[in-house]
Amino acid sequence: MKSHYSVGSMFAGIGGICLAFKNAGYKIKWANEIDKNACITYRENFPEHKLIEGDVREVDDPKKIGYVDIITSGFPCQAFSVAGYRKGFNDPRGNLFFETARFIDAIRPKAYLLENVKNLKGHDKGRTLKIIEQTITRELGYSFYPFILNSKDYDVPQTRERIYIVGFRGEADFKRIKNEENNFSYNSNKENIYTFNFSIPESVKSTKTIHDVLLKDRQPAKYYYKENHQYYPILAKEVKSEDTLYQWRRVYVRENKNGLCPTLTANMGTGGHNVPLIKNSHGIRKLTPRECLRFQGFPDSFKIPKEMANSHLYKQIGNSVAVPVVQRIAENIKLALGRVNEFL
Repeated sequence: MKSHYSVGSMFAGIGGICLAFKNAGYKIKWANEIDKNACITYRENFPEHKLIEGDVREVDDPKKIGYVDIITSGFPCQAFSVAGYRKGFNDPRGNLFFETARFIDAIRPKAYLLENVKNLKGHDKGRTLKIIEQTITRELGYSFYPFILNSKDYDVPQTRERIYIVGFRGEADFKRIKNEENNFSYNSNKENIYTFNFSIPESVKSTKTIHDVLLKDRQPAKYYYKENHQYYPILAKEVKSEDTLYQWRRVYVRENKNGLCPTLTANMGTGGHNVPLIKNSHGIRKLTPRECLRFQGFPDSFKIPKEMANSHLYKQIGNSVAVPVVQRIAENIKLALGRVNEFL
């Protein structure tokens, strides 16, 4: 079995997917990100990685960047999000999926991993996902294996549902073959098909609670709501429990009664809605960037740039991934590649 598979990460953000694959034993060969502030955070944590900063559409020949075994892509999800305008491929950000397809077509990796919001599955009555599937299978010749996972099922105390799509080179017929149970011509060679050897990660028993993530000491004053704040009266009335998290939803407070952190978003902590709030002996406050990183499964060794504004940090973290979830997917991709290679 190959000990180190190489990875190229598109729309890498602060490196959540890169960290997950690195933890799973992969070598990150290159990464791309356009957001200047996210690039600062990425470089601080992965100085050894080749980071291509800028618009991916300006890369004329992806092959010049270098071959990789796996291409990962957390292409911008705003065009597909429930919170967005649902313009899909009519939104230039949605069209960035086709940049991922362009890179896959040029580099021809062994496999790919796509990550996006759950709503991608139902966007435009399923037509958006169908176009992605047809591009991946008919035009690129890769298998298409979509599934939805929630971070809360992988010992990350945050409700965060995301769609993940995995595929392997030369296995575009996987779906048809799988469905033809009565005429399965490849049955005797099933072990030679990567996609059959890939499995969706099984859920794990939860051991962490929000109290394992939240900081106990008093935090800087900027995180707390003072009595003269315009929203303080309603917050004081609604935010009662120290065993749950709340959200400020523009005009009202929503309690997250499942004992988990609500889905972290890019606009949290900037005065918009979905601001996660907690109450403890020190008062009512917003989550800190470090707590948000913890709720995404990042270790405390992950560095926060000292001069970075909180508004940028919240955006970066909200746009990132639940690291332990992606790590389990990466491990299963590696197992699939290794199992087939044993038979070849």
